[in-house]
Amino acid sequence: MTDSRIINGLSVDVEDWFQVGAFENTLKREDWDSLQLRVGDNVARILDLFDEAGVKATFFTLGWVAERSPAAMRAIVERGHELASHGYDHTRVFTFTREEFAADLAKACAILEDTGGCAITGYRAPSFSIDARNSWAHEVLAEHGYAYSSSVAPVVHDHYGWREAPRFAFNPVPGSDLVEIPVTTALFANRRLAAGGGGFFRVLPYGFSRWAIRQVNHEEGRPAIFYFHPWEVDPDQPRVAHAPLRSRLRHYTNLSRMAGKLTDLLGEFAWGRMDELAEREKARALDWAA
Repeated sequence: MTDSRIINGLSVDVEDWFQVGAFENTLKREDWDSLQLRVGDNVARILDLFDEAGVKATFFTLGWVAERSPAAMRAIVERGHELASHGYDHTRVFTFTREEFAADLAKACAILEDTGGCAITGYRAPSFSIDARNSWAHEVLAEHGYAYSSSVAPVVHDHYGWREAPRFAFNPVPGSDLVEIPVTTALFANRRLAAGGGGFFRVLPYGFSRWAIRQVNHEEGRPAIFYFHPWEVDPDQPRVAHAPLRSRLRHYTNLSRMAGKLTDLLGEFAWGRMDELAEREKARALDWAA
């Protein structure tokens, strides 16, 4: 049964099938413009799915994508969703200097505001790449006027993770209004389990996500943060046959089932935009700095 008191955060990380971490050592950045762009059609499919479910969401979008799919950006905003930043071209934040990160933020924000016709106040780091190595990134986000970030995964993972970070909303910069909203984790035998969506949602049984969100909502009284990507609802996307087997399994498993699982999830729980959730969570955000 849906807990009507808690509205969970629904988000889409808008990048195309060739911009993912699984293929970063297989597909070259300089070849992106020669590859088939499918993100616009997939965003349209997701917007229809959200309309059918009667939910609103946040679309954390790459500036690179917004440059090439401006109509999709306008559609996101016109249909009542939040447009937010995912950086320019999916470069992990811990590879930047402070100055490079600031430049990436500014470049992506200008493109998104121009194509979407709206202010950009939310940010999600590519591959949740704000962690103990670069906690200064929150200071840069605060300096640039962002209201919130959802860039921390408080788990251990082969691609990302900040194990020591709080599981729920926290204030990462003393004296700033910036709030960090980590992606959802669940607890099992005192261990944190990644449970915020993406490949975990697609590959694992639906019952795992139901259990995790119910734990967060009902036992801990907090909203869950869920994310997925447009390419995950696209079983007909091109196959990268020369990628490592592990990468192919991670990327292609259960693509044909994703839309149906999403429909179940959207119907079972309450969902809303990340900017609205961040505003609600500000009052009980933990003061915490690495």
